[in-house]
Amino acid sequence: MDWDELEPKKKAAIEIGEDLSSLSVEDLNSRIQLLEDEIERVRAEISARKSTQSAAEDVFRN
Repeated sequence: MDWDELEPKKKAAIEIGEDLSSLSVEDLNSRIQLLEDEIERVRAEISARKSTQSAAEDVFRN
């Protein structure tokens, strides 16, 4: 048995499709903020990858 298997798995802060009926308005607003932050993080990663891809394409064009 691996020691990593003994550690409890961390639950995601947000689970897509989770039942929202038990969450308060404050919890729902917090959830929205977390999702918006994650969207911004993903967009930044996409932008960085596009920049890298563009730079690589420029190297091979010249």
